[in-house]
Amino acid sequence: MSEDTAPQSQSTEAELIAVRREKLAKLRELGVDPFGAAFETTHSLDALRAGFSEGLQVKVAGRITGLRNMGRSCFFHIADVLGAIQGFIAVKALSEEQLAIFECLDRGDWIGIEGETFITRTGEPTVKVSDFTILSKSLRPMPDKWHGVADREIKYRKRHLDLMSNEESAAIFVTRSRMVAEIRNFFHEKGYLEVETPMLQSVAGGAAARPFETFHNALGMPLTMRIAPELFLKRLLVGGFTKVFELNRNFRNEGISRRHNPEFTMLEAYQAFADFEIMAELVESLVCHLAETFCGGLQIEHKDENGEVLRTIDLSRPWKRANYHDLVKEVAGNDFFDITPEQRRAKCDELGVQLSDEMEDYEVVQQVFEKKVEEHTFNPCFVTRVASELIPLAKVTPGGKTVEVYELIINGQEISPGYSELNDPDVQRERLEHQAGGEEEQKIDYDFIETLEHGMPPAGGIGIGIDRLIMMLTGAPTIRDVVLFPLLKKKE
Repeated sequence: MSEDTAPQSQSTEAELIAVRREKLAKLRELGVDPFGAAFETTHSLDALRAGFSEGLQVKVAGRITGLRNMGRSCFFHIADVLGAIQGFIAVKALSEEQLAIFECLDRGDWIGIEGETFITRTGEPTVKVSDFTILSKSLRPMPDKWHGVADREIKYRKRHLDLMSNEESAAIFVTRSRMVAEIRNFFHEKGYLEVETPMLQSVAGGAAARPFETFHNALGMPLTMRIAPELFLKRLLVGGFTKVFELNRNFRNEGISRRHNPEFTMLEAYQAFADFEIMAELVESLVCHLAETFCGGLQIEHKDENGEVLRTIDLSRPWKRANYHDLVKEVAGNDFFDITPEQRRAKCDELGVQLSDEMEDYEVVQQVFEKKVEEHTFNPCFVTRVASELIPLAKVTPGGKTVEVYELIINGQEISPGYSELNDPDVQRERLEHQAGGEEEQKIDYDFIETLEHGMPPAGGIGIGIDRLIMMLTGAPTIRDVVLFPLLKKKE
């Protein structure tokens, strides 16, 4: 048994692979299948470690991640993303055939071991191995034992290397999986029914975003990947569902950044007879529950690459509520909404906020909000009374200039929007046609308007960007650190 400790500057990858292939051939000569078969275990590695006691007869399996060959004995570790355990083999106890097989193993190979548990003199839980089984021979070396995957591009392009060598990265994805399961459980316990709505849609509705376009050959019709499930979930409210949610993927053919991936995970939930205030309380309760369950409390530290704390996000309740216009005035001046649109543009130049010539006045205000308020708000803040032009699917407040919504900002980005849902079909038609700007046939789902005419109860609705929520709760610096396989530009 050997360990890949030589730096690759001394041994090229091709040379290391050649050595492993020689061992592969040797195993076959010995009559051993290098790629194994089913191996029945008594414990998972994390369960064995968590409930460890001496004198147990166990069978466990994992990847060899480290070893110390001391001649007469060998200590090694096997691991998966959930846990690890140390194994010990006395070389003198092996038969000649077993020793020959044993010497063909490398760091990175998967093996099953059987033996009795004990604790070493240094206090390490260990399995004294009486028998072992090769489950898969690794033909390529693992990343460097001490430094793991240092290149970020390799980390994202070859996630398997990142997971096998970086415990922190693996822990984030284990936490993500468990958080998503707990989110589902949270809504189930509150009486919500989980549903699935179409990913392929004839009209991309529910948000203002550019869709991915495709074509269905059998039906001979163009389709889009959904940008949001909202309009189908509201159809279910009309049909009689009173508490419904979907946790699934959305697709938007737009930019890529540390906060944006073209496909992302979104939760949307709708509750009949509720409003945006009720939904805000629901989201606040959910996020705090997740933080207390998985993060040890409501203080979430975000650190830099050197482990220094950049900021601590305080999720202590109750969370701040603030008026959209008041927040903008705090950064742009109390007269910002009293001056002319041209003067507002000039003010943006003074503030260093970049605009495009095509932006309407409400979009200019939103740009100030995003760059000067949102990106600098780290503790939770429910931003309310947003301009009605921004959200055509929400109920208008008395007076008609704002809508009954919140936008939850945490860690400098929107985590969740919530609405008192618009259920007047005539007003909904008017507002969607205004937003479409003359492209009604391409942009408006008139079947949805017809559905509303059958009567949708008053309702509150929310969306939660799961990727961004996980970023905030785990301290991950980019969305790529919480998405297992982020979309990357193809290498030349």
